[in-house]
Amino acid sequence: MSLVIVVAALAFLMFAAYRGYSVILFAPLAALGAVLLTDPSAVAPVFTGIFMEKLVGFLKLYFPVFLLGAVFGKVIELSGYSRAIVAAAIRYIGSSHANAVIVAVCALLTYGGVSLFVVVFAVYPFAAELYRQSNIPKRLMPGAIALGAFSFTMDSLPGTPQIQNIIPTTFFNTTSWAAPVLGIIGAAFIICVGLSYLEWRRRDAVKRGEGYGASLIFESEPVHTTSLPNPLLAIAPLLLVGVSNFALTRLIPMWYGTQSSAALPGMAKPVTIPTASVVAIWAVEGALLLGIAFVLLTAFGTVRERFSEGTKTAVSGALLASLNTASEYGFGGVIAVLPGFLVVSDFLKSVPDPLINAAVSVSSLAGITGSASGGMSIALAAMGDTFIHGAQTAGIPLDVLHRVVSMASGGMDTLPHNGAVITLLAVTGLTHRESYRDIFAVTIIKTLAVFFVIAVFYTTGLI
Repeated sequence: MSLVIVVAALAFLMFAAYRGYSVILFAPLAALGAVLLTDPSAVAPVFTGIFMEKLVGFLKLYFPVFLLGAVFGKVIELSGYSRAIVAAAIRYIGSSHANAVIVAVCALLTYGGVSLFVVVFAVYPFAAELYRQSNIPKRLMPGAIALGAFSFTMDSLPGTPQIQNIIPTTFFNTTSWAAPVLGIIGAAFIICVGLSYLEWRRRDAVKRGEGYGASLIFESEPVHTTSLPNPLLAIAPLLLVGVSNFALTRLIPMWYGTQSSAALPGMAKPVTIPTASVVAIWAVEGALLLGIAFVLLTAFGTVRERFSEGTKTAVSGALLASLNTASEYGFGGVIAVLPGFLVVSDFLKSVPDPLINAAVSVSSLAGITGSASGGMSIALAAMGDTFIHGAQTAGIPLDVLHRVVSMASGGMDTLPHNGAVITLLAVTGLTHRESYRDIFAVTIIKTLAVFFVIAVFYTTGLI
């Protein structure tokens, strides 16, 4: 019965997310419903002592990353830099390579720190124009955007400032640059297989005489590329974020040592934080601040008129995204203490290989919740210590565990109820029936990449 309660709680949360209900509301309902069926007297203490403690702890660590990432993406959009980057990519790569152009632009923006939701809105008008000119079926477009924005730059490439690469750092005391060689190999696998698939789908459509399509909805207006910023200036803040993140990751431990402390006159006692647990977070926050400052300095005249409303939108988006994930993290903390989860945990422990164990656990929960960061948060809240113990017992560096967990979170997360998938289809005016096949293919490719990376590590020992 205890196992049924846990499965029912997970199924209820998945159903709520699939139906579009707020996870902020339904994650605590699912968790506390499971507690109610286990021990009614424990509901109130568990809510305050576990669910809210986990939720607040998550926000304390990661909300600034969500906030700064959203503001950075918004000023990139308002300045016209994102449009300049897309236009330059089309000009230099060529409209005949439509899929490669879209993947490259999405990858550049997300690796540069722009939220994947912002990328979808920024890239879609240009992608639609490019597909129209090339007479490629519009229904294939979401697959290309998903490959560029939701895959290798989200969790595979070392140093990516996306939250899926930051969350493991606080559990494993790693940095966002963990296992760089394996990350690059995994990214190369996803790019090569993904682009090959997209090109096969394009050629098949051409062979059957299928064109861009008719009677389409939410068609964007033709894009005008006059008066855009210089593409070199537009790409500069993205490069600045990447370089600053790399530099700060190395400089912060040198500045603070093993313990970061502060003692101001009004403090009863000094604040002391282990530096290793926050290096990656501080580095990304500092890099995003520098990126925002650069955009404001170089394009303030363009950004100024819409900065107030734009930042309000960005803050609202950051609050919603961070609270969604924090609620799922609190849900995971509650589920982890239920008797039924011990059965699940024991079953997963029966998988002898620690990396495969971590990959299957994280990817499964990401698929159930429809969220890479949410599924990873639940898995790490519930089984993080088990993953660490297994890796250390097997002599596997935690950097490798970080990369596997990060990549696994972006494996099965993009199932039909995933928020990014729903947003992508809504923006492009397409349906699951028309376009989800190609998004799911990218999902399968991402999942295979995790096990490919594990095999490479065991075969070569590369990190």
